[in-house]
Amino acid sequence: MSTTQTATPRTYEVKTYGCQMNVHDSERLSGLLEAAGYVAAPEGDQADVVVLNTCAVRENADNKLYGNLGHLAPVKARRPGMQIAVGGCLAQKDRATITRKAPWVDVVFGTHNIGSLPVLLERARVQEEAQVEILESLEVFPSTLPTRRESVYAAWVSVSVGCNNTCTFCIVPSLRGKEKDRRPGDILAEVRALVDEGVSEVTLLGQNVNAYGVEFGDRRAFSQLLRACGDVAGLERVRFTSPHPAEFSDDVIAAMAETPNVMHQLHMPLQSGSDRVLRAMRRSYRRERYLGIIERVRAAMPDAALSTDIIVGFPGETEDDFRETLEVVREARFAAAFTFQYSIRPGTPAATMPDQVPPDVVRERYDRLVEVVNDVAWSENKRLVGRRVELLVAEGEGRKDLATRRMTGRARDNRLVHFAPPPAAVAEQPSPIRPGDVVEVEVTYAAPHHLVADGPLLAHRRTRSGDAWEARTLAPPPSTVGLGMPTIGAPTTSIPTP
Repeated sequence: MSTTQTATPRTYEVKTYGCQMNVHDSERLSGLLEAAGYVAAPEGDQADVVVLNTCAVRENADNKLYGNLGHLAPVKARRPGMQIAVGGCLAQKDRATITRKAPWVDVVFGTHNIGSLPVLLERARVQEEAQVEILESLEVFPSTLPTRRESVYAAWVSVSVGCNNTCTFCIVPSLRGKEKDRRPGDILAEVRALVDEGVSEVTLLGQNVNAYGVEFGDRRAFSQLLRACGDVAGLERVRFTSPHPAEFSDDVIAAMAETPNVMHQLHMPLQSGSDRVLRAMRRSYRRERYLGIIERVRAAMPDAALSTDIIVGFPGETEDDFRETLEVVREARFAAAFTFQYSIRPGTPAATMPDQVPPDVVRERYDRLVEVVNDVAWSENKRLVGRRVELLVAEGEGRKDLATRRMTGRARDNRLVHFAPPPAAVAEQPSPIRPGDVVEVEVTYAAPHHLVADGPLLAHRRTRSGDAWEARTLAPPPSTVGLGMPTIGAPTTSIPTP
């Protein structure tokens, strides 16, 4: 009698740094690895393959990468067969540096060839030497790759990759290339497939999302895409990020206002409220245009929540320039703002500009900006106290408060709301409310960055998204002889970048 032994599949972990585009790329990397027979490492376990998906925009990105690689070096030395791969924007930029500074890295791949990762890992294992493969342009749109999505009820959907802008503070266009647009039919086919799998919310994703259509010469393509999403049965919420003010047009505002499942939420980067600084940044709009867009959005959608990105301390920024930024924040009444202290990014035009602002001045202005942003956001949130809001329930508890065990959801305007669960859930009985379900609550308290609803639930609707979450959560662990967990969304295709 013979016995058949089965090999234990190798485990993987993908660590993500940076923007939503990187988050979505990491979902693709996970899908690729699982399709190749790897399985996700259990939480707390050391993975056999560690993939670092890097960012070149965030401050000290290179220091963080080499710090993490330094921590992994002794771990790998103790684990024969362990592999480390580095991808993303920093890998695209510093391809020649990574294996020199960290010779224990097995694979370096860029933003244009994430689909090569499984092959490069196997090649590195067989040849016992590092594999570096960086393509200069995209050959296959990445949305054709398998994707292991983190959420079963909300999904990113790429409409384009790359960017045609030349902002002086940004290195992204040189790393992700010129804008390439997907055909509308391919995007809508992916959206419909996701809805069939239980997804109820999609976020259309692009480096400059409202420029969509430039490659095939249709300036109204994005507004038409929004309206087409409105015809997808079962799709409850549509969002998009991030639009550029220079291309933001009235047909997009009309599509947002007139398409019921397109959320009245807009994240539109400002960067600076000073025309002089915007000109130096090579941002092709000015303060008046930006505020004009906001005025038209609010005229069409009085309930719209607006958020933005702001950079403090750009080279040459004066105190008067900074005050103009504060003025725009107060006038625009942002519900939230992602604020950044400018620091030099090698390879960008701004890195060599004169009049670099001293770091202590940047920090002081940043603190003042955050104070104003928080005051405005808190004031806007207070207006919602006493109002009834609909929430898409999110995964995990929002607050580790043992007395209330509040759950968390996102309102239609994307505000974060912590709400009181049914009494059964507080008593540690199974809660009837699942991530992906929809509830209605009344806001009882406002903070600068979230809302609280501690009253009773006003409504609860069980959804197909909740069913999908339940099926995935309660599914048995992956087989040791198969291809791991099923790929979610295959074979289809995240804090905003400045």
